[in-house]
Amino acid sequence: MTRMSMTNTPKTATIDDAPLISRTLARAFDDDPMMRWFFPEDATREAGLGRYFATIFTRQYVRHAVCERTDAAAAFWAPPEAQAKAVPDAETIQELQDILGDRAALFRDAVETAAEHTPHEPHWSLAVIGADPAARARGHGAALLRSGLAKADAAGLPIYLESSKKSNLPFYEHFGFTVREELALPQDGPTLWSMWRDPQA
Repeated sequence: MTRMSMTNTPKTATIDDAPLISRTLARAFDDDPMMRWFFPEDATREAGLGRYFATIFTRQYVRHAVCERTDAAAAFWAPPEAQAKAVPDAETIQELQDILGDRAALFRDAVETAAEHTPHEPHWSLAVIGADPAARARGHGAALLRSGLAKADAAGLPIYLESSKKSNLPFYEHFGFTVREELALPQDGPTLWSMWRDPQA
């Protein structure tokens, strides 16, 4: 029996992709320090992450941003004109609070702290990128990253991202990002690294 192949060719994500994307990102972020801080219980983390990513995808990013996927990875990008629209509305905030439960205050403080350091000049923002661990090292994340970089470069704009996983920094540096700031999140939260990439020809 041959193993079913998975393509790492980026394609535009639609609302119908929500189950695949939420499942993929829940697996991708299971070992992420920030997500483990928000969802500390091993037994319920994958379900909580799935609901979290389904909510921000369906209510924010698929409506206003640039969302792409492969068969095993997903990425959400916010160009300058989409960043204000991608901010969650009151109903979305309430839904996220319900998902996070007693960790909702930590989430709010982390978001507010990071927002204080967001650059003001026009830029693309890489909001989320992740690949299912079962498909890592098969080029899924890299393919999505290259696709977004090409769009930002075509617009002549820099790119900003935040990572809470130190081991991911060399991956981003390989694609031209440099660490801009190292932030300690409040209430003994994990470290957050902000990164920046100038546009390239």
